[in-house]
Amino acid sequence: MSEPESSLLPYLTEDLPGIGGSLKQTAEDFIVEEIPVYPPSGEGDHLFLWVEKRGVSAQFLVKILSEQLRISTGDIGVAGMKDRHAVTRQMVSVPAECEPLLAEFAFDGISILESTRHERKLKTGHLKGNRFSILIRNTCEEGFAKAQAIQAKIDQTGFPNYYGAQRMGIDNETLRMGLKLLKGDRVPNKYARNKSLKRLALSAAQSCLFNRVLTDRVKDQSLHTVQRGDVMQVCESGGMFVVEEVTREQERFDLRETVITGPIFGPKMKPPTDAVLEHEQKILGEFWLEMSHFSRFKKLTPGARRPFLIWPEELKIEETEAGILFHFTLPSGVYATMLLREFMKDESAVPASGDTF
Repeated sequence: MSEPESSLLPYLTEDLPGIGGSLKQTAEDFIVEEIPVYPPSGEGDHLFLWVEKRGVSAQFLVKILSEQLRISTGDIGVAGMKDRHAVTRQMVSVPAECEPLLAEFAFDGISILESTRHERKLKTGHLKGNRFSILIRNTCEEGFAKAQAIQAKIDQTGFPNYYGAQRMGIDNETLRMGLKLLKGDRVPNKYARNKSLKRLALSAAQSCLFNRVLTDRVKDQSLHTVQRGDVMQVCESGGMFVVEEVTREQERFDLRETVITGPIFGPKMKPPTDAVLEHEQKILGEFWLEMSHFSRFKKLTPGARRPFLIWPEELKIEETEAGILFHFTLPSGVYATMLLREFMKDESAVPASGDTF
């Protein structure tokens, strides 16, 4: 088994030359704003804080809020993890009794822009998506024209919904631990006893397997070809079904009513059928895994399906004196860097750690 690296993930726009360039030279080069599922109601026992941070990690944000608002970190709710090397605006929930302390809050790099009451604590994943403004500096000659060509293709084809290399950990350590956990092999105590680290490791293994299946669909140019046995997701409702009538479902896919999904392996995952099922089982075998291995951690690896393709909303690019500026919106859980790598085609310029969900 060979461990995947970002550089091994094939580009969907392989036939178009990249723009090169560099990301995140300053925090202001990478601006992201959460799109909440719904606005806070204005009543309840929790406060939803609209927070802006610069050069501050998600973990450090929670730590500072905990200290200054005199609550435990467990009392703080966030919907998504936001990168340190960026300007980010996001919702954070805290107990309503913190309200008198908000006026005193002060920390360089963190600003509380608004506060509104709500009935429930904010939970991880309770997020519609993220809106990005990202500057790529030092692009190649005729970079803007090349970017326009790539944009035109992505508007038509979407881009592969890979998990980023940062998901796998430094030198793929998190991935290796996840695979060992699934197989019942011995792992360091910090992974065996720490539920958060264990969850990250198992998620890395699931992510790697998804990337592997997606990679094959990109390589054999079947990413836009519906196959009998594929598990489709209805774009509007999120509902899942298995393809039986290929011609009909190809038409719905071409109209972007549905999207082909790949496996996040686990006991609750909706399985494909026919040759699609055989291929997913083949990939498991390459990693010396079986579906039964995911039942070891039913609560941590329940399983799901993930769209193979994403069409970014409101994708716009503009040429500036500093570089090429990208504006786009992505659903929750999609890596902005996986879109940008299609434009840059330079893995060394795409950060190996940090992204936004």
